[in-house]
Amino acid sequence: QLQLVESGGDLVQAGGSLRLSCVVSGDTLDYYSVAWFRQAPGKERGGIVWLSASGQYTHYRESVKGRFTVVRDNAKRTVYLHMDRLNSGDTAMYYCAALNVGYLSDYLPREDEFDHWGQGTRVTVSS
Repeated sequence: QLQLVESGGDLVQAGGSLRLSCVVSGDTLDYYSVAWFRQAPGKERGGIVWLSASGQYTHYRESVKGRFTVVRDNAKRTVYLHMDRLNSGDTAMYYCAALNVGYLSDYLPREDEFDHWGQGTRVTVSS
């Protein structure tokens, strides 16, 4: 059973940067498409970044495009989310998610298809 553990959340000033990590255990990461979601206080959880199993395809929500970068290191079984120029709108609990896509290595799943989730890590941006 795949398990995901996020870390790296912190309190940071607006304009600062953070790097979140999602460490995977229980299986190799090679056949999994991954994504980062976030849930701000009082709002629903939503996806912000998707990365295909092949690593060739990404999709970024418009609100984070150009500021956030997702990177996967299959050897380390880790997915990173680099976040730059943070603002108060980025304050949220951040979750990583994964879906085994088999040989569909370029597939980016819908939000409701992800079936493995971490427990989340909290990011707070002070203005």
